Amino acid sequence: MTVTPCSISDQPLFQLLETGTKAFLTERTLELRLSFQDCRQACEIALDFQMWGAESIEDIWPQENCQTTSAKARKQGVMRRLRSSWEDYRNRDNQYPEKDCAPKISAASIPRAIDKNSLGLGRCPVASAHTLCCNLQTLDAVDNCGYGCSYCSIQSFFDGKQIGFDKDFVNKLKNLELDAQQIYHIGTGQSSDSLMWGNSHGVLDALIDFARTHPNVILELKTKSANVNHLLRVQAPKNILCTWSLNTPTLIQFEEHGTATLDKRLHAARRVADAGYLVGFHFHPIVHYDQWQRDYALVVRQLDALFKAEEVALVSMGTLTYIKSVMREIRKRAIPTQILKMPMVDTNGKQSYPVEIKHALFSQVYNRFPERWKNDVFFYLCMEDRRLWKPVFGYEYASNTGFEAAMKEAYMDKINQNRSRT
Repeated sequence: MTVTPCSISDQPLFQLLETGTKAFLTERTLELRLSFQDCRQACEIALDFQMWGAESIEDIWPQENCQTTSAKARKQGVMRRLRSSWEDYRNRDNQYPEKDCAPKISAASIPRAIDKNSLGLGRCPVASAHTLCCNLQTLDAVDNCGYGCSYCSIQSFFDGKQIGFDKDFVNKLKNLELDAQQIYHIGTGQSSDSLMWGNSHGVLDALIDFARTHPNVILELKTKSANVNHLLRVQAPKNILCTWSLNTPTLIQFEEHGTATLDKRLHAARRVADAGYLVGFHFHPIVHYDQWQRDYALVVRQLDALFKAEEVALVSMGTLTYIKSVMREIRKRAIPTQILKMPMVDTNGKQSYPVEIKHALFSQVYNRFPERWKNDVFFYLCMEDRRLWKPVFGYEYASNTGFEAAMKEAYMDKINQNRSRT
């Protein structure tokens, strides 16, 4: 069967490449008469190297064996060695340059009121039968995130740069009927940042009233911002947990564009704890790079210096896991990032770190915490293989239901203790 060579310029990722790389690939793919799939892969590899700030594809393009009589063999040899070079580079430890070289990337930024048919209350969108899940219920208080984190999947599920505020969110939330005999754990940080918008469109006031009306609800506000002024102006109920996603200063600088610095996040959390809120911290995603052990240890040290274990409800850990469509969206952004430069293996149909790397990441961070934290704070792995729990923590849960029950019990105990102190 004759394979018709493709025009590499028809590949969507081709348009994102630098001019010199476009010219080089156009010449080589015509010369070798590469297939559509080969062109797609060549563009993908070229864009990865461009985003990683690494060598260009011109530098790693294999020398062709002109003595090979078969054009098919020449083509196969080039693509095989190209993929091998890309794989070798991807498996090297990530290294970030000087901090002042970090690019500034923005994401969605245009707030608008929208009509929504329903409240947007559901289950965790990444729940899987293959991972241990706390059965968190998610509340889409805002649609889309205004930060530009390079690894984020939220922006893959919304259209354009617009931020959606439900016109009728206040009334829908007020009219939500809950079982007074059941404990609910509801989080608002899955489809947007919980605090970066403050009380825009009355969202925070509505959530605070909802928590006050329903003392059987554990309402978690998850953020990478330092925007806590509205929370500090109101007398909020104790069943609100304010939690921060944390990362090392290097990762925040290079991969979490537009977010508050680590110091600003911790300062905001300290202010909130001083106001009587319980706080929590999510090490998610923990990213493997050349200085990760030292840098994450320093973050843990800061936490221990700033907070008492009795003020902290939770510490979670997790890392990067992608479906292929999200990886395609990350490449389409074509921004400088090393996030996809990681050793990936198939994990139940998704791409993630090998289990050995995950075990090293989680156990190293967990073991940096003093025993008083481990005894008084609820630690957990977020959407990770259940086989990791016992090696990391020394214990495990037999089911999602058991995990959910233990989490809710620990949080409510902390909430009740906090109530008794004030």
